[in-house]
Formats: sequence, structure tokens, C-alpha cells
Amino acid sequence: MATKKPYTRHDVLFSSGDSSCAAWLYLPTGVTSPPVVILGHGLGATRDMRLDAFAERFAKAGIAAFAFTYRHFGDSGGHPRQLLSIKRQLADWDAAISWVKARRGLDSTRIAVWGSSFGGGHAITVASRHPELRAAVAQCPFTDGLASALALGPAASVKASPVVARDLVAKVRRIAPVMIPLAGPPGSLALMNAPDALPGYQAIVPDGTTFRNEVAARVIPSLVTYRPGRAAKKIDFPILFCVSNTDTVTPPDQTLRYARTAPRGEIKTYDAGHFDFYLGEPFEALVRDQIEFLTRQLDSAPVIPSPGRAAPHRR
Repeated sequence: MATKKPYTRHDVLFSSGDSSCAAWLYLPTGVTSPPVVILGHGLGATRDMRLDAFAERFAKAGIAAFAFTYRHFGDSGGHPRQLLSIKRQLADWDAAISWVKARRGLDSTRIAVWGSSFGGGHAITVASRHPELRAAVAQCPFTDGLASALALGPAASVKASPVVARDLVAKVRRIAPVMIPLAGPPGSLALMNAPDALPGYQAIVPDGTTFRNEVAARVIPSLVTYRPGRAAKKIDFPILFCVSNTDTVTPPDQTLRYARTAPRGEIKTYDAGHFDFYLGEPFEALVRDQIEFLTRQLDSAPVIPSPGRAAPHRR
């Protein structure tokens, strides 16, 4: 006799601004009006780069999951392609929340947001703007653009300046954007060039993906001035910060300083690196902690582990 799948996945297209975002909705089997967590990814990443792995685990634990891809990336709409706009991405989060609230069969009073890396910074910003939410998770979050830029070193800014200038001219002339790699080898011109950045990205890119390792260079000035960590102090509901002690992309010391300002913040630290969070034992540790937190905050009864399956635990 076939075992019933613990969740179903549904393709979704929801409107945002002048276009639309593609998403997956994971519904736990046999759960009436479940709580839901909305998942958004990091710099230029698409939802098939391991957001599905987290969403599946949440759905198995009885929590619906809504994983989306920002406009201008992957199979979402928006032109020009590979345009990273902080304002537009935050609007995508707002649109995702609105869609979830209106979707029949989900409990609109029990919604959480979950973001990783750059999306972790967005999750902090979004949480500060939506007091009606119940919880938030910020995984290896981008909290301070200036701190991240300093981690790259002054030489990186000098290298990037001509490319940014050319792309700003392209914007004015309304021609194709001038691109810069999202991740590259050490010393190269890229938004992330730590030793683990390029292999880390490559490790989570599945076969046949729509992911492109490039972004319009015009985003760089706004990245440096984006400091979502400052909004942590405005979040009145529980937020879990999952921080890498060895993070080469989002400096952990600054992230921890911001995390401690959240009135109801919880902090978990891990020795795994920024890109290690998505795979292997680091992923298992993270997802256990996140399920425990979300289950507790969303008042959802935890799933009893089957024999041989590790139970969620607090670190």
C-alpha cells in the first residue's frame, strides 16, 4: 500500500507591482487551516536553490510554506532581467503576505516570514513593518551593507566603480544593464568574492535552473546603504536569528549586535559557514531549530518523530 505524501506542492503566480512572482505553496496533508511561513532567498538566488528543502521540512511539521522568487529573477516576471531593486523586493514580500492572507485554507492569523542571507535582511525589514505577523526567522542575515562592503575590502569598491557608472548610463539610456557577477573567486570583481562564495553558490544550484550568476551593477550603491539590522529593535513579536560564527559575507559581530536589540529576539549560532547552511548536517541542525521555533510561535502541534528520525531540539 502506497504511503500518503505528507504534503502537496502547488505552483503559484501572484501579482506584484507591474509584474508577477512565481512561487510554490506547500500544504501539509491532513492539516486544516494550517499556519504558514513565507520564504524568500538571498542575492540573486531563486527558490529552487534549497528553499524547497526548508519548505518541505516545514510542511512535514504541519506548517504550510510559501517559497517565492523575486521579480526580475528566475521564472518570475519583470524587465529588465537580473535587476536587483531593494524597494521592489520588499514590495514582493508585501505582495506575498497579501496573497497568503487572501488564500482560502490557510490561517491568516498565523503567518511567519523566513529569509536567508539578503532575504534574511529583508525578513527583518518586513517584520518591522508588519506587526500582524506572528514570527520571523532571519538566517545568516544581511544586516549592514557598510559592514559587508568593508569585509570585501576597499579595492573591491574601486574595481566596481567603473562598472556601476556604465550601468547607470545604461539605465538612463534605457538599454541592457551592465552586469556584475554575484559570486566570484577571491580577488575578482563580484558582489561576493570570499573563498567560499563561488563554490557555495554552485553547490546549491540544481541542474536545469534559471539562476544566472550576475546582476545589474546599479544595485551596488543601495547595497552599501541598506542596513536592515537597524529595524530589529522595532519588531515586537518573536524573531529567530540563525547566525554563522564564521560568516564571510554577513559579518557575525555586527549581526549579533543588531539581533540583541530585538525585544523578543532569539539567537542561535553555528560554526558552519554562510553557504554551509543549506546542505548536510548544518542544514539539519538549522531546520530542526527553526521547526521548533516556528511550531512554538505559531501554536502548531509538533509532529511526533518516527523511529530513526531526529526530534527537533533547542540548541
